Amino acid sequence: MLQIRGTRVTANCPRTRRGHVCVEVERDFEREYEKLQKLEDQTKKLHKDMKKSTEADIAMSKAAVKISGDLLSNPLCEQDQAFLDSMTALDTAMKRMDSFNQEKVNQISKTVIDPLKKYSGVFPSLNMAVKRREQALQDYRRLQSKVEKYEEKEKTGPIMVKLHQAREELRPVREDFEAKNKQLLDEMPKFYHSRIDYFQPSFEALIRAQVVYFTEMHKIFSELTDQIDQAGMTDEQRERENEAKLNELRALSIVADD
Repeated sequence: MLQIRGTRVTANCPRTRRGHVCVEVERDFEREYEKLQKLEDQTKKLHKDMKKSTEADIAMSKAAVKISGDLLSNPLCEQDQAFLDSMTALDTAMKRMDSFNQEKVNQISKTVIDPLKKYSGVFPSLNMAVKRREQALQDYRRLQSKVEKYEEKEKTGPIMVKLHQAREELRPVREDFEAKNKQLLDEMPKFYHSRIDYFQPSFEALIRAQVVYFTEMHKIFSELTDQIDQAGMTDEQRERENEAKLNELRALSIVADD
């Protein structure tokens, strides 16, 4: 008896022709294998997207450190102590952000990306088992056709001898296919349903890593705001002040339109 997701499949299930592989078994097999193929594609895509995400995170924090360093080396810092203090605070904050970001990326790589890669590495063995099952099925069908050819002939002595030989040749091939088929029908659903238990710890680790990172970012930027936002101006006020200063620059003769 073969059992697949609650569907009972027996050796006596309907066949299109006597001795042929049960249509229901083939349908169950194709359904289960299709789910695993989709799971393989989704796992590979998630692994690729997670790597891109962490690479983008690293590039972002490195760029932020580069920008703050460039601002700190601006000649204006040599002339304005307040500006120097602000840029020093910004540079320190960006370096702290980069450090926490690297910790987050390392944690995600260890708890999410690496497990995804290892999980993807299981599928080649699964696909090879399916190929072996397919080869066994082709051998089974070929020898079954040979048996049927002799069964349809007139029952002479030589034909009966050949029929007996063909049946003896078919028997171990059929048993080999049925064993491979049963193993896959038993184990493919187990493999598919195990994905939740496998990935849940990884996704929980991903959430924890993000929570820790953004909690630290809130602290860092709150401290930075307290350091550089001494005037307590709103964004709208700063925008109006910048626009007024820009208008003053535009009024200079050296930038006036001809």
